[in-house]
Amino acid sequence: MTLFALNLFGVDATLKIEKDVEQRTRIAMVDGSSEQNGKVFDIFLSDLKISGHFLPDSTHHQGDLSSNYIVPALKSQEYVLKYTMNQGVGSKLLVRLLKASDGAQIFKKSYAIPKKDKMPFLIHKAVSDINDVLKYPSISWINRYVAYAVYTEPGRSEIRLADYTFTYKKTIIRGGLNLFPKWADPAQRSLYYTSYKDTLPTLYKLNIYNGSKTKIASSEGMMVCSDVSKDGSKLLLTMAPEGHADIYELDLASQTKKRVTRFKGIDVNGRYVDDESRIIFVSNRLGYANVFKKSINSAATSQVVYHGRNNNACDAHGDKIVYTSRESNKAFGDNTFNLYLTSSGSSDTRPITTTGTNQFPRFSSDGSVILFLKQSGHRSSIGYTNLTSYQSLLFPFNDRKVQSIDW
Repeated sequence: MTLFALNLFGVDATLKIEKDVEQRTRIAMVDGSSEQNGKVFDIFLSDLKISGHFLPDSTHHQGDLSSNYIVPALKSQEYVLKYTMNQGVGSKLLVRLLKASDGAQIFKKSYAIPKKDKMPFLIHKAVSDINDVLKYPSISWINRYVAYAVYTEPGRSEIRLADYTFTYKKTIIRGGLNLFPKWADPAQRSLYYTSYKDTLPTLYKLNIYNGSKTKIASSEGMMVCSDVSKDGSKLLLTMAPEGHADIYELDLASQTKKRVTRFKGIDVNGRYVDDESRIIFVSNRLGYANVFKKSINSAATSQVVYHGRNNNACDAHGDKIVYTSRESNKAFGDNTFNLYLTSSGSSDTRPITTTGTNQFPRFSSDGSVILFLKQSGHRSSIGYTNLTSYQSLLFPFNDRKVQSIDW
C-alpha cells in the first residue's frame, strides 16, 4: 500500500497546520516483528496521522519489543509504540506504548483475528485503543467498514466491504445489478441495498454476518434508501412511482410511506438534518442540480447552497453538510468537482478540496472526518479529511468503477 499525504485546503489551512503541529502528540513506531512488513507500518502511520491527535515519525524503526530501552534518537518523541505482527495462522498483533523519556510502559495489549486478510482491523483497533488510553476524543470510526458498489460489466455490479484504507476488500453481494448499499445500524451488522433482479427495483436488508435477507419495499422506476433514522425505525427512500423521482419516508413498523417532496422533476439523495425534523436533498428545481432543505411535515422548501451551478451530491451529520460542486464546464474531458462544507443553519461555506474530480462525500459516524473518491488524471484515490486537524490522506483505489459508497 502506498500512502499519499496531501494538503487540500490552501494557504490559510497550511498556516493552521503549522500552528497545530505542536498541539499533536509526537510518537515513533518500533517494529519488533520477526518479518518486518512495510504495509503494516504504513497502516499504523495512516491511522495515527488521520486521527488528528498524533504527529507520527515516518521512519520505520526496528527494535526489540520486550525491551524498555529507548534509543537516544527517539528521546525527542513523547511516546514510542512498539509492536509485533505475526501472520502465520491468522494475524496476531502485540503493542506496547512507552514514554519516550524513561521507557515506562503506559499500555500493552494483544490482538488476534483468524483471517489474515483482516489484519488492518487489528491495527485500527490498537490505534483507537491507544488514542482512548491517552484520553483523546474517540476515533472509533477507523474500525468501521466501508460498503460500496462497483460495476463489473454492463448490467451487473457487486457490493463490497473494505476497511477505511481499502487494504482489506471483500465482495458480499454478487449476481445481477445490486446498487446503493446503505448501513442499516450503527453497529454495521446489516445493510440495505437495491436489487434490479426482480420485475421491480427492490430494496432488501442483508445481515452481513449470517446472510439472512429481508425484502423491504419495491417501486416502479426507482428504489433507493439514502438515509436511516438514528433509531433505525425510519428510512428515507427515493422512488419514482409516477415517473419522476421524489423522496419518501418509510416507517418500518407500520410499512406506511409518507411523501416528503412533490416536484415534477428530480428530488433525490435525502439526508436527515436538524434532529431528523428536516431533510436536505438534491433537486433540479432551479434547472440544475442543487441542494435544498425542507421540513418533513411541511411544504416549505429553501435553498441551502448558493455556490456553483451543479451541486450533484451531498451528505449530512447533525447540522453539518458536505456537498459536491462542479467548478468547470468542459464539453469534452473531465470536469473539476470540489467538495465544500456548510451547515443547515448558515450560508458560510469552506472548501474541502481544490483539485481534481471529487465525488461521493460521506461523513464518519461522529462527523469529524469526510471520506470521498478523488479522480486526478488517470489515478483514482480514496480521500479522507479530518475537519478538526485539517489533516488529509489519499489511498490509491484500484478497483472497478464505483456506483455508490457508504461508511
